[in-house]
Amino acid sequence: MSNTFMHNIFLLSILLFQFLGIVKIDAKVPAVIVFGDSSVDAGNNNYIRTVLRSNFKPYGRDFAGGKPTGRFSNGKVPTDFISEAFGLKPTIPAYLDIKYNISDFATGVTFASAGSGYDNATSDVLSVIPLWKELEYYKEYQKKLAAYQGENAAKQTISEALHLMSLGTNDFLENYYSSPPGGRSSQYTIRQFEDFLIGIAGNFIKELYGLGARKISMGGLVPMGCLPLERTTNFMSGNECLQRYNDVALEFNDKLKNLAVKLNKELPGIRLVFSNPYYIFMSIVRRPSTFGFEVASVACCATGLFEMGYACNENNMFTCTDATKYVFWDAFHPTEKTNQIIANYVVKHFLAQFLS
Repeated sequence: MSNTFMHNIFLLSILLFQFLGIVKIDAKVPAVIVFGDSSVDAGNNNYIRTVLRSNFKPYGRDFAGGKPTGRFSNGKVPTDFISEAFGLKPTIPAYLDIKYNISDFATGVTFASAGSGYDNATSDVLSVIPLWKELEYYKEYQKKLAAYQGENAAKQTISEALHLMSLGTNDFLENYYSSPPGGRSSQYTIRQFEDFLIGIAGNFIKELYGLGARKISMGGLVPMGCLPLERTTNFMSGNECLQRYNDVALEFNDKLKNLAVKLNKELPGIRLVFSNPYYIFMSIVRRPSTFGFEVASVACCATGLFEMGYACNENNMFTCTDATKYVFWDAFHPTEKTNQIIANYVVKHFLAQFLS
């Protein structure tokens, strides 16, 4: 069977559920608990001292009420759609958001911080919340949940909750490949750095397991060489995707997949799944029109070449009027439409196993 035939079948399956809208399942998951970076941050960075924020327009212009929340998108992020797909609330609030309390967080919460990664050195780049601190917030959350639901009920909630991890891109793009002399690129080869991150990921999952988590999704990397910023800087090759970055993403994803196999054998009762967004994301970038997009090489916001955060402002005359035509919202982050397609795919192909 040819690769072309298989790819066409893949695209057809994506289109079938894309046009059906949000995939909904009746799952035994009482809450969605999120760790990670800007791909799943709902506004935690609004409450820390960092320049990496998005709580201003045009971010959130297509969110409910047109409100910028701190999500790095024109609307929802993937975990919002995943929560909705599992029959829970349509958006997952940020843990540090003062508008919410434990009654809101009991069915879903995100500890994610834009700019974070597995490596502590990654979060240091822009002074954001490191992964270890996200874990500390999770421990604090468990205490609040026990007080709210009762200890036994809270333990049950944690054991049945879906724990989502989405990070790693910043470790490579904002840390390793941008590190100064004496930084990670001086300390490790790229393969050694991958293994270093895998070690951290494994330890983090063991920590979650020790705290009672049993249903865990470990998200993989997207083709990071196809982000608009990387394409912009790849002018020597006609602004095409930077293949060596994509190769690293594929290699790292293979190691994450192997880690999932290993830990599923080692930790009794754990259900750890490797959720891989790479191929659906690449299909969108390579054949945007198949998914209803017109532009994949540049982003909607500003010139679409390099802007994100404060460089993406509502007064820029080049910002697009219709984000649904664009794969990317800013130079690093997808539009809400892209987020929904990816979330639907992840739910159908990786998370549906948590139905039982």
